[in-house]
Order: sequence, then C-alpha cells, then structure tokens
Amino acid sequence: MISLALEIQPLTPDDLSAALEVDQACFGGLWNLEAYQRELESPNTELLGLFSNFSSSRMLGMGCFWSIVDEAHITIVAVHPHYHRQGLGAALLYSLLLRAYDRGLERATLEVRVSNTAAISLYQKFGFKTAGRRRGYYRDNGEDALVLWTGEMQQPEFTQTLATWHTTICDRLSQSEWQLVFK
Repeated sequence: MISLALEIQPLTPDDLSAALEVDQACFGGLWNLEAYQRELESPNTELLGLFSNFSSSRMLGMGCFWSIVDEAHITIVAVHPHYHRQGLGAALLYSLLLRAYDRGLERATLEVRVSNTAAISLYQKFGFKTAGRRRGYYRDNGEDALVLWTGEMQQPEFTQTLATWHTTICDRLSQSEWQLVFK
C-alpha cells in the first residue's frame, strides 16, 4: 500500500489564496485576504496549513491559534469537505496543541457551534471540556457557541499525552492511506 504524504507547516504569503479557498469551502468566507495577512504578520499567531501533493489544490486544511498570555485561543480548525472523516482534523488539532505546548502555553480554548457534533466529539477526544456557552455567538444564524477548554499543558505528563495522540493519529491516518510529515 502506498501512503500519501501529509505535511503540516506554517503558512506563507504564497499560501493565502489556498487558505481563502479552504475558508470558503468550510466557512463560506469567514476571513478575507487582509485578515489572513494580519494573522501571518502577527508574532502571536500560529497559522498552519495541511498540505499534500496528492491534491491539485495542495492545501487540504488549516488551523490557527492566537497566543494570549498563557493560553492558545484556537480560532480555526478546518478541513476541506472532500477530505472529512479521514483523521485530518485530528492531525491539525494535534499540531496546534503541539505548537502551543512548544510555546510554553498552559491551556487552550475555543468556541464551536452547538450543532457541530463532529467537531465537539473531536475536541473532547483531545481533553477539551465545556466551560460555558455564548448565546447568539454566530452572526450568520444566531446559533450559540460552546466554549471549550483544556489545561495543564505544561505538566510533565502532557508529553506522554502528546506521544499517545501522535501514535493514535498516525494509525488513523494510515487507515486512509495518509502519512503525516512535519516540516
């Protein structure tokens, strides 16, 4: 069986048009070009792309967080709809949490639509717990958001958690003939 290489790496200015395509496919245009440019320029932002030479668009997904004091505020975890249910979202979330850990951040937080049960399930697998609810958070339809968080990322046992996640993710990806490569 031949594995298809997946690379997760920081976005560059050359990747912005692909980021807009993924954004449009996943969110209907959440951020515009200027917003992505600001994210690239900010030293407090991690903006990662999930790439494969297998796809004509090359970028299959992306993830982003803002480093705020000792917290990673995850703003985007997006996988192009053509590649859902193959473990790519887990690979992106893992990569974001690994980057947050490497930055010395203590915890991570995010908002997610209450109706997005697939994403909520993914976040729970990574130890996220519900911290609250933001009523009418989403402007497009007034839907509520759950506020999720996870902590203790700088505790010694978190390195073992990262290693376990890495193994689990690589096993899941291989079932879909993907192989994760970090750059």
